[in-house]
Amino acid sequence: MSDVADTLRRLTIVFTAFEGRLEQTPLIRKLTRGRFELADYHTFLVQLRQQVKEGALWMSRAASNIDDQHLELRSLLMRHAVTEHRDFRLLEADFVASGGALETIQNGEKNVGSEALSAWMYHQASQANPFGLLGAMWIIEGLGSIKAQEWGRRVKETLALPDEAVRFLLYHGENDAAHIEEFKAMLAMVLPDEAASRRIVRTAEVTARLYALQIEEMLT
Repeated sequence: MSDVADTLRRLTIVFTAFEGRLEQTPLIRKLTRGRFELADYHTFLVQLRQQVKEGALWMSRAASNIDDQHLELRSLLMRHAVTEHRDFRLLEADFVASGGALETIQNGEKNVGSEALSAWMYHQASQANPFGLLGAMWIIEGLGSIKAQEWGRRVKETLALPDEAVRFLLYHGENDAAHIEEFKAMLAMVLPDEAASRRIVRTAEVTARLYALQIEEMLT
């Protein structure tokens, strides 16, 4: 088995456990059981905006800490940051289209899980050659490609919302699959390297736990 394939196998195990943890959170239980309310959706959008807005920032910081031996990886991360740096505006638009006030979502504060996730991501991005963040991207992009569209459809049907009120979830469900292929190429740029592989998997584990905590804290 290749180093990339072996690392992907271990990351898949981490993601499967992550999915199971998410399904047990109060917010996602309400969504999957048809008890989701508009207030729940607004809470979700407010909290997710804070994390999404910072995503491009920590990717940019990570890119700035990658050495000249890995210029292609640096370039990919920078392009990825540019692609996603306005995504939080979609969340704001969804919030307004579903009846919320723009200033409410713009002035939202991070919950405990979001604070921990943000601190963790910036800490990792500030390291020299922060290859471990590929594990964080696996969790976040994987969530987008596997769960976003499903959640978007459920929200739309349960709350009888128009498409323009769930654009963020539906958009990421369609586009993040391509990001996964890009992710595999990134892995190949730093492997084989057993230490890097272990760090990538460990970073994925921590990110998954903190991301789940973020969702858990949305309904407390």
